[in-house]
Amino acid sequence: MPFRHLSDISELTDAERLELMQLLALSKEALAKTMSPHGFNVGMNLGQVAGAGVKDHLHFHILPRWNGDTNFMPIDGHTKVVSEGLMETWENLKNGYDKKVGDK
Repeated sequence: MPFRHLSDISELTDAERLELMQLLALSKEALAKTMSPHGFNVGMNLGQVAGAGVKDHLHFHILPRWNGDTNFMPIDGHTKVVSEGLMETWENLKNGYDKKVGDK
């Protein structure tokens, strides 16, 4: 998510760390409003051995969770658990972000 290409969170400036946390909170709120999950998994892969697939790129993964759903690892491994199309999910999330950004 930061504009600078970095491979470790320790390289972020204080302003970049704050912005990442603000965007993570915004993402959580957009997901909460559009998908009504019971909880979330949040993570970041640092280093190729940890699953970071793009060199010098930091981002968070945020996965909505529901009581009784499958573990997040199968979700990350391409198992479909949300019963709506990708474009419908995109539109719902875009509307959720637009509403949160408009609130500020």
